[in-house]
Amino acid sequence: MRAHIVWDWNGTLFDDIDAVVAASNAAFAELGLGPLTVEQYRETYRVPVIDFYELRIGRRPAPDEWEQMDACFHLHYTARRDSCALTVGAEGLLAQWPGGGDRSQSLLSMYGHDELVPFVRRLGLERHFLRIDGRDGTSGVSGKAEYLVRHLEALAGEGVVPAATVVIGDALDDARAAAHAGAHAVLFAGGSHTRRELERFGVPVADTLAEAVGYAQRLIAD
Repeated sequence: MRAHIVWDWNGTLFDDIDAVVAASNAAFAELGLGPLTVEQYRETYRVPVIDFYELRIGRRPAPDEWEQMDACFHLHYTARRDSCALTVGAEGLLAQWPGGGDRSQSLLSMYGHDELVPFVRRLGLERHFLRIDGRDGTSGVSGKAEYLVRHLEALAGEGVVPAATVVIGDALDDARAAAHAGAHAVLFAGGSHTRRELERFGVPVADTLAEAVGYAQRLIAD
């Protein structure tokens, strides 16, 4: 039984909050809505993302509106993505928690799989992970829980079990997914939510990735 970390990507290992907020504002502008600051975004963000859009608009987006806003978001996000960088300390922490032996790690993101994998590979990080999975369905209309269950089932042959797994992510959805799958969770306060919002779930909240890994080690040891 391995001590395993499932890392989130956007807002956790990859510090892209400015690009995400700018792309979200571009999508909202499609419906004539004004922009949000990063802090306002963190105060109101929800997963699934369509719930966030509903909160912002005041009603559920119609299917054609959703498609328009979603396409606009991804267009603007992709244009800004390469200006973003890994979160402070991310690369060193990945190297310190190696695959093989009694510890391993993987990557699970709601970023599209066909975009995620080549991007992670281009950054030279693929070697750190037993498995990389991104979203393979419609963008923003479902949470992470079922994706995590499938991800862990695919890793069972590698000795990964939910009870010895910690999900590290920046959203309440990461903690909900971990609870659904029978895994632990640590939330990182440098991404999509405010610390106050993250603390509502009752799992450890870290201000740095190093602190998050420290919490993960203690959770697995217990």
